[in-house]
Amino acid sequence: MGVQALGYVVIETAQPEKWNHFLTEMAGAMRAEDAADGATQYRIDERPFRFRIEPSNREWFKAAAYRVTDRKALEHLANVIEAAGRAISHLDNSEVELRQVAAAFRTTDPAGNGLEFYCGDSIADSPFVSPLGISNFVTGDMGMGHAVFSAPNFEETVAFYRNVIGFHETDMPRFYFAGGGANDPGMGFAFMHADNGRHHSIALGEGPIPPSGCVHLMLELPNLVEVGKAHDRMKRLGYAESATLGQHFNDETVGFYVQTPSGFDLEIGCDSLIIDPATWNVTKHEGISIWGHEWAWQKTLKEQQAEAAE
Repeated sequence: MGVQALGYVVIETAQPEKWNHFLTEMAGAMRAEDAADGATQYRIDERPFRFRIEPSNREWFKAAAYRVTDRKALEHLANVIEAAGRAISHLDNSEVELRQVAAAFRTTDPAGNGLEFYCGDSIADSPFVSPLGISNFVTGDMGMGHAVFSAPNFEETVAFYRNVIGFHETDMPRFYFAGGGANDPGMGFAFMHADNGRHHSIALGEGPIPPSGCVHLMLELPNLVEVGKAHDRMKRLGYAESATLGQHFNDETVGFYVQTPSGFDLEIGCDSLIIDPATWNVTKHEGISIWGHEWAWQKTLKEQQAEAAE
């Protein structure tokens, strides 16, 4: 048995108040009781937290934490990661207690992206209640969503997730943002699934690590109405739109992207494709979106071209 799902994320920030507003008033997460060490915690389902926001002097995506089956699987994974030349650090008792898990360790991938792996999940004492009236986020066995990282050493990093961690390839495209041709080498991407039906629980893009340490996170809402309401909230509250409403080819998600207070993006979508991880055949889509998803950099480029033409 390999990795089961994305369980929670750990984010460092110098502006916890902005994160509180973003998660509760824009995304609709429920603020949980603060952790004993002062970190703020946020729920999107029955788990005690999915977002752990740590006070810091920097804006940094510290770790994506993935759940494995049990202690035996966790110990085996720690051993194979060490054997592959990556350092690991077991979380001490106080850290394990803070995360409300049975055991855990931290490590990094070959590009330096932060990871935690754990076993033994917990359920909160009280039901999830969104401050915005959202009935539920789509989680359960598929986890909280997905995380996307960058890797300048793309092939090495993909191999690490495939051969060492045990993720499985779902879609392995190469996207050409300048139309292809001799002057456009394109950018490799790897969308990889865990042992659940979510199309991808982690994805990698070929390129430098962004200043925030992450490209984006994804949360799935129950329907298009809730996505549309979230899009309206983004505009009303003045958050920067990173990509307009659209639909992806590979996982069929309909949604949009908004910039978080720490600089990376949050994808909010619905109607994501559910796969059978045991029988899935790897795809290689040639485009990102069926419709929509005009990116902020594309808008800026159009504006610059229009100004130059005047």
